[in-house]
Amino acid sequence: MTDKGRKRPLLAVVLAFIFPGLGHFYLRKWVRGLLWLGLLFMLSVVFVATGAIDPVTQLSLDAISSSYESRPTVVTIGSVVITTLNVVDAYWVAVNENQTQEVEAGTMCPNCGKELDEDIDFCHWCTTQLEPVEADQQ
Repeated sequence: MTDKGRKRPLLAVVLAFIFPGLGHFYLRKWVRGLLWLGLLFMLSVVFVATGAIDPVTQLSLDAISSSYESRPTVVTIGSVVITTLNVVDAYWVAVNENQTQEVEAGTMCPNCGKELDEDIDFCHWCTTQLEPVEADQQ
């Protein structure tokens, strides 16, 4: 299989760790990325006190730092949980998408997931009978 349509799970993980949703945007899973981003945003809106920082008068690094330090523990724990689940989901989506592409290309067994031999029409690992690939599909 060529690397043309293949996604890099490690890159998706790094992007998801930087900010929830970015790894899914890289994978072109727009709705899923927006859901992760929205989940983090809703956590902030629900649990952070209104008026914790006034962006007009207190736009300084000290004001932002003090509001970050005074945020509730629930928000900190929630952010860590959301980020962790987002990273795991981005990795899972990337790996599954790559595996699906390999199965569709006929290089991987749809039953056991192991590499196929091109010369035979069954998987020599699990003996699953494979459908013949048309010449125009290759």
